[in-house]
Amino acid sequence: MNEIKKPRKPLMFYYALALVAIILFNGLVAPLLFSPRVTEVDYGEFMRMTESGQVAEVMIEDNQIIFSDGQGGLYRTGLMDDPDLTQRLYASGAKFSSQIVEQMSPILSFLISWVVPLVLMIGLGQYFSKKLVEKAGGGAGSMMFGMGKSNAKVYVKSTSGIKFDDVAGEDEAKEILSEIVDFLHNPKKYEEIGAKMPKGALLVGPPGTGKTLLAKAVAGEANVPFFSISGSEFVEMFVGMGAAKVRDLFKQANEKAPCIVFIDEVDAIGGKRDGRIGGNDEREQTLNQLLTEMDGFDSSKGVVILAATNRPESLDPALLRPGRFDRRVPVELPDLQGREAILKVHAKKVQMQKNIDFSAVARAASGASGAELANIVNEAALRAVRDGRRLVTQADLEESVEVIIAGYQKKNRVMSDKEKMVVAYHEIGHALVAAKQSESAPVHKITIIPRTSGALGYTMQVEEGEHFLLTKEELENKIATFTGGRAAEALIFNQITTGASNDIEQATRLARAMITRYGMSDEFGMVAMEQLTNQYLGGDTTLACSAETANRIDEVVRNLISAQYDKAYGILQDNVQQLHALAKYLYEHETITGEEFMDILHRNTPQIAAKVV
Repeated sequence: MNEIKKPRKPLMFYYALALVAIILFNGLVAPLLFSPRVTEVDYGEFMRMTESGQVAEVMIEDNQIIFSDGQGGLYRTGLMDDPDLTQRLYASGAKFSSQIVEQMSPILSFLISWVVPLVLMIGLGQYFSKKLVEKAGGGAGSMMFGMGKSNAKVYVKSTSGIKFDDVAGEDEAKEILSEIVDFLHNPKKYEEIGAKMPKGALLVGPPGTGKTLLAKAVAGEANVPFFSISGSEFVEMFVGMGAAKVRDLFKQANEKAPCIVFIDEVDAIGGKRDGRIGGNDEREQTLNQLLTEMDGFDSSKGVVILAATNRPESLDPALLRPGRFDRRVPVELPDLQGREAILKVHAKKVQMQKNIDFSAVARAASGASGAELANIVNEAALRAVRDGRRLVTQADLEESVEVIIAGYQKKNRVMSDKEKMVVAYHEIGHALVAAKQSESAPVHKITIIPRTSGALGYTMQVEEGEHFLLTKEELENKIATFTGGRAAEALIFNQITTGASNDIEQATRLARAMITRYGMSDEFGMVAMEQLTNQYLGGDTTLACSAETANRIDEVVRNLISAQYDKAYGILQDNVQQLHALAKYLYEHETITGEEFMDILHRNTPQIAAKVV
């Protein structure tokens, strides 16, 4: 869609320019206009004028002598080593003074230097303000300094705009929003039956899932003007300016109806109001104005309000009641089919080899958002360019998934042989424990090549299909897999390293969630002892239990992780020959695919057991 540009500078620009002009006038022009002219003469001329009685008044400074001839002429000469100078000047009748140059009256100087330019500045400011307001069609009072004017970007109808076909992986959201498009196209069939279209729809979901893209697609499908503005753009330093922007935005929208108004990150102005003293601040006034405007406009005109946020729990309840944002449209992370569809959409813009298996890439990118999937395709294209190729291959896409997960390969980091061997056993420990357990995801790849994320190696597991529910056994198996690396270090080297820090963190988080949120503890049962906040922004948690219960939770978490560690240690102990064989192969080749891993695992080859030093 084509944005309507507004080629005008804010009024504050002209005020700042006028202030700079005043400073330059006082620093450069005023001294030249209002200071008397002083003539430079040599010391000999000064002596001659002294002897002839032409020096009427004299001022001796540290490095110069300034004197006048009594007829309006001012002279300056350098100071010389002349012990008799004072006596000669006294004898010639010269008058000694501490100030020869006549100064302008302080009041007159202030008027000329500051008051007059300031009056001119205000007059010009009012003139430009009036002109800008006349062009914008608003009143001078609400547009002071140009801050009451809405900064919304306006997009007009465009045949090359974004359509629903350009948005993949969000079929449910598109189905909900398609009704809004149909209403904008055919409002009469809704009026005939007495149905009213929702005034507003709130798009909710994690970052990067395509909320803004969906809003533009609605406007593209409806082929109507599209106003786009961020919630933070309503926040102003002066009280009342944000509310003025809201009024101006809805005024423009009514003039261009039917149209769509999109407010991104609406939580910036739509946060819950509290009862603190002095809470009626600029943000609250802006929110109150937004609530009033949404109540005041007639949805039958075809003005639809869309908003997006990552923090729906922080929004004011008055903003979410029926009659304002009637619909809540979840825009979640895409599933397997959605990820595959998104990859294909972005792959249309890139030159790729034929027979690319997008399904395999989508499985490897489990949990990725639409923005991350677009980045994966772009990283693959960049990798192909770096290698001097014209087409993107399957290997490029698979490597770009690893780049998004763990960062780029850090080829300049050289580990010692012993460290490399420890990392090899650590990663094989993870993979072997996962392979020997049922209900575990298959091993896809193991590598001990360091990455820029700080990982010295990693084991990638890829589910065959999409899982939406996890059993208690599956979660316990995941914890055992996390502890497999540390268990391998303890079994083979009889010592432990710092390499398991991330494993410990993930195992602890999962074990705690099983007890406090999933109700998978025999001791506590189905009791929620932890509350989840900021669901779409990392998921912060807070305990909702007594201190005694919290201590007991810590103990149960330790027991759970300890039991799974013992299980992982036992698995490795029972399969120590395969552990040696796999670790040696990984040490020599640095990377093992899932097929190679399973092939070596199923061999009975104790003769190639690695000798650890």
